[in-house]
Amino acid sequence: MAGGGAPADGSYLAIMGDEDTITGFLLAGVGNVDLRKKSNFLIVNEKTSVKKIEDTFKDFTNRDDIAIILINQHIANMIRHLIDGYIQPIPAILEIPSKEHPYDPSKDSILTRVKIMFGGDS
Repeated sequence: MAGGGAPADGSYLAIMGDEDTITGFLLAGVGNVDLRKKSNFLIVNEKTSVKKIEDTFKDFTNRDDIAIILINQHIANMIRHLIDGYIQPIPAILEIPSKEHPYDPSKDSILTRVKIMFGGDS
């Protein structure tokens, strides 16, 4: 979980989610905190401001050491305007369910784009 210098090859997975989701990924060994105290995860609860979520998303998408960002879908809905406007292939954004909020494919903007690309309905 603690690390020195961050690799520049996009080898980290970043997670933005509720406490249960983050805890599960941290127990699996996905977490990292570098020497500058920058982590690759954000625990979102009722006290977390939308601005903090937006700022963390922007930070994760601009880091060259992150390849994939996992975000609980209900949190992605809070910053949908940023996710809909994000067009870079790396880091890839993947919306995942949480224990309290099931996954709804109709709200996943990335899945919608993929369907359109392959000639499916929007």
